[in-house]
Amino acid sequence: MGTGVDLGGALRPVREGNAFEETVERLLTVIKLGVVGPGDRFPPERELAAQLGISRLTLREAIRELAQAGYVESRRGRLGGTFITYTRPAPNVSELRRLAQQNGEKLTDALTFRFAVETGAADMLAQQLAAAGGAGRDQPAPPPPQQREVLLARLADVNGAGAQDYRRMDTLFHLAIAELTGSSLLSTACAEARMQLNDLLNAIPVLKLNISHAAVQHAAIVDAILAGDPERARTAVAEHLAGTGALLRGFLG
Repeated sequence: MGTGVDLGGALRPVREGNAFEETVERLLTVIKLGVVGPGDRFPPERELAAQLGISRLTLREAIRELAQAGYVESRRGRLGGTFITYTRPAPNVSELRRLAQQNGEKLTDALTFRFAVETGAADMLAQQLAAAGGAGRDQPAPPPPQQREVLLARLADVNGAGAQDYRRMDTLFHLAIAELTGSSLLSTACAEARMQLNDLLNAIPVLKLNISHAAVQHAAIVDAILAGDPERARTAVAEHLAGTGALLRGFLG
């Protein structure tokens, strides 16, 4: 990830009361979700501080602590910057299963939250593209090139991902739908919903048949959105998330 990257979909401005602590939390969120992957670079300090609504001093303090904890590394020079060094540890499946069993209601709550915000995001984006394409015409115009290119690129990324990187590419695909609506609140909500399930999703195996099934569902989601069909987009996302929920309950129940 090069410079100039907008992390607005996964970040929200920091509140003044606990600026340092919340900055650390926001940066860890984008790292653990894989929005910025291992070996990638954060945007320049000035841009990142502006996105978070904090001083550059606060940002430097947060980055310094993350560096000491082994999540990032700061490099000097023309090609320098803050690079991600964090790699996801192997999950302790038995521990996560225990937590999932003890917090069954929280798992259900997290799945419900994700269902609501992601189906809503797909619905809204499809509505926007229908309006941009000229709703009511016999042959609606194609969606704006940027939205189409981003969605198809994210779809290609997740379809081409190996088992090691699949969850990260899947996260970026789903977050892109919310980001393309232009709503920072919706983007943040989708990132938060994913974060609530992130450790559990990473704990279950990446199954070949599930990847194949998900690829068909992802394509159906993109097709419905680009066609400007909100109802079909919502239904496609709902079907996909139902399958993810079933896997989580099956492996961790």
